[in-house]
Amino acid sequence: MTGFMQLLQVIGLGLVLLLPLANPLTTIAMLLGLSSGMTTAERNQQSLMASVYVFLIMVVAYYGGQVVMHTFGVSIPGLRIAGGLIVAFIGFRMLFPQQSQDEAPEVEAKTQELRKKSSVNIAFVPLAMPGTAGPGTIAMIISSASSMKNNPLGFENWVLIVGPIAIFLTIGIILWACLRSSGAIMRIVGKGGIEAISRLMGFLLVCMGVQFIINGILEVASTPVLASL
Repeated sequence: MTGFMQLLQVIGLGLVLLLPLANPLTTIAMLLGLSSGMTTAERNQQSLMASVYVFLIMVVAYYGGQVVMHTFGVSIPGLRIAGGLIVAFIGFRMLFPQQSQDEAPEVEAKTQELRKKSSVNIAFVPLAMPGTAGPGTIAMIISSASSMKNNPLGFENWVLIVGPIAIFLTIGIILWACLRSSGAIMRIVGKGGIEAISRLMGFLLVCMGVQFIINGILEVASTPVLASL
C-alpha cells in the first residue's frame, strides 16, 4: 500500500472514530439556540472561530493531552465530570432563559447599542468545547495518541505525522460547513422555531451533562475494582 493510500486510510479511520463523538449536528442545534440575537455576520464569525478552536483543541489534546493531564493531575473521569457540569449548566440556561421585562424605547435602543459593542462569544464555550471537542472526544484523541505511538498497523512515519493534522483539519472544515448552514435553517424555522429548538436543546444538554457526570462517577467507582483484578 502506498503512503498516500495509507494517509487516506488514517483519515478515514479518524473520521469514523471522532465524528460520532464530535457530532456536528448537535453543535448546529446549540448554535441555533444561542445565536438568536446575532446577525448573520456575527454568526458566521462564531462558526469560523469555533471550527478553528476545535482544530486547535484536538491538536493540543493529541500532542500534549497526556502531559497536561499528568502535570495537573487531571484524570479522564475528572474531565468527564467537569465537562458534564459545564454542559448541564449551559442546558439549564437554555431551558430556563431569563425573561426580560418590557423596556422604554430609549432604554431598548441603548441596550441594542451596547449589545452590538459587546457581542457574546460562544465560539470556544460551548460550541468548540464541550459542544464539539467534549470529554469523550478528547479522551478518544488522548488514548489514540498513546496507541498510535506503537504503530500497530505499520504505517509509514510521515503518515503518522501528517495523518492526525489532516484528520483534525477535516473535522474542522466539516464543522464549519455545518455551522454555516445554520443561517438557512434559521430563516426556514423562524423565531418561534428557534425558541422551541433552544428549549429542546437545553433539555438534551442537561441530559447529556448528567450522563457525562454519571459516566465519570462510574469510572471513578470502578477504578479500585479494575486495579484489584
